[in-house]
Amino acid sequence: MALKVDETEQGDWTVLRIRGELDLVSSPVVRQSVHDAVAEGQHDVVLDLSDVFFCDSSGVGVLIASRRLMKSCGGRLRLILPARGAEDGSHVNKVLGALGVRRLFDVYPDTLSATDEECRPLSA
Repeated sequence: MALKVDETEQGDWTVLRIRGELDLVSSPVVRQSVHDAVAEGQHDVVLDLSDVFFCDSSGVGVLIASRRLMKSCGGRLRLILPARGAEDGSHVNKVLGALGVRRLFDVYPDTLSATDEECRPLSA
């Protein structure tokens, strides 16, 4: 399945919904989508990974680079993992945990909580 990225706006947040495999071949698409959002002046970005069913180290690298980019421009990056996935098992969550980088990200269960300033991220 080819990777697809859909962009929507939710309040002050740009939500990039990513679907498919996040790997060596497809990760440049996500990187470019985040860079495009920043170039357009959007510094609060949510990456919705609910429909990512495979993520390799290249995908993780893009997530880390996106986090670094957002911090460098004074922005924020939030991740959405599937409902319950951040707690017990989406593929992306397992990969982030196995590599020891899960704690670097603010993870939310859905778009509403990720774009709500009152909601707290799920614990690592």
